[in-house]
Amino acid sequence: MATEALSRRQFLRGGDPARPARIRPPGVTEQALAACTGCGSCVEQCPTGIIDLKDGMPALDFAAGECTFCGTCAKACPEPVFAEEAADRFDHTVTIAAPCLSFRRVDCQACRDACPVGAIRFRPVRGGPFVPELMAAACTGCGACISVCPVGAVAPVARSVEAACA
Repeated sequence: MATEALSRRQFLRGGDPARPARIRPPGVTEQALAACTGCGSCVEQCPTGIIDLKDGMPALDFAAGECTFCGTCAKACPEPVFAEEAADRFDHTVTIAAPCLSFRRVDCQACRDACPVGAIRFRPVRGGPFVPELMAAACTGCGACISVCPVGAVAPVARSVEAACA
């Protein structure tokens, strides 16, 4: 998964170099993306409306919603871009950053409630609200937790980077 370079401003603000530059639809590899013509069939057919064309190539925007792994985008694609077998996870997971309300002693469990696989749990902390814990192995990277976070503290991160941080 390619990552975008940090600008000086992003670096000084503490930007995350592990954030993927483009999140591809499920089952699409970087190599397979070369066969994409940018026709937009996947964009039109996505039932959750999270696929958009970025520089003529499909990219997911989890701020708009989540991926349900329905496979509609793969069925609509006229090119050999998608893997033959249906994908059930992305090559990224998520990270929960410091702006999370729970880390700031405000009770919020929106990400846990939205997670369809239960990959986010909250553990008790003495004298404060529960804090989130991500079960990275269970996370499918669907983005359900990203769109519901009221402060934008949940973001995608490459699995290899997540494993190195754990």
